[in-house]
Amino acid sequence: MKKDLVSFNDLSRAELFGLLDRSRELKAQVRQRRGLDAARGRMAVLVFEKPSLRTRVTFETAMRNLGGSAMYLGPADIGMGKRETVADVARNLSRWVDCIIARVFAHSVVEELAREASVPVINALSDDEHPCQTLADLLTVLEHRGRLEGATVAWTGDGNNVCNSLMLGCALAGANLRVATPRGFEPPQRFVNQARTYAGQSGARIELFYDPAEAVRDAEFVCTDVWASMGQEGETEQRRQIFRPFQLNQSLLARARPDARVLHCLPAHREEEITAEVLDGPRSLVLDQAENRLHAQRALLAELLGR
Repeated sequence: MKKDLVSFNDLSRAELFGLLDRSRELKAQVRQRRGLDAARGRMAVLVFEKPSLRTRVTFETAMRNLGGSAMYLGPADIGMGKRETVADVARNLSRWVDCIIARVFAHSVVEELAREASVPVINALSDDEHPCQTLADLLTVLEHRGRLEGATVAWTGDGNNVCNSLMLGCALAGANLRVATPRGFEPPQRFVNQARTYAGQSGARIELFYDPAEAVRDAEFVCTDVWASMGQEGETEQRRQIFRPFQLNQSLLARARPDARVLHCLPAHREEEITAEVLDGPRSLVLDQAENRLHAQRALLAELLGR
């Protein structure tokens, strides 16, 4: 595996399945209260330009589970790119810590951190990708279905960073993904092209739709995310009007398989992109997903720091 996880493109198919297998192994070990020491004596720093609940808590917990420590630095602590250049931040942190976990706006920032740092850098979310979320999503599908190859996953909503990584991850793993967005909100073509390249190798299908009912037809898993991501707050009302037909509600879910399960990376805006009835319903896996952020990230840290 490469030094960093900046994009899902940093993983090979074998490395992806290796991480998922290790996630399951470590999940079982922690539940059995068995000691883990892959990061003993190691320190990770969380450099966050955006607020977080799941990402911060799961990474800090994962480091402690592995015998290491974690330190959080918020936007006011560094002023990355303003008070200090990204390169200077990366080079200095490399002298003090063993891993940099970055949650940023511009994807170019995490790329520069990875390029300039001598320690591993993990993309904990950027405007282009959210690879750690996709690791958790694939782990959740794997646990509930038994295998990823041939799974049919549908996405309804915005072609955003979470969707980009999910396309790459599903294609790499051999799972079919159907993405439904309004016109003008499709995932960037470069991600579609790369995902279809992986799909050609794994046997998966990556399809784009403008009709959510068509996308979710006979799907085994149906995913969505907020309509306005962090940094897009000024577009919230406009997006509500545009995305309303893409709401994941009981009517749309009824188009999927009778046993289809629901995924959402959280936080959710109830009664916007998803109804409370669906989010809290018996077919929802959102809490399994949230828990699996911890297990997937623990495996990633163990791989990068346990060398």
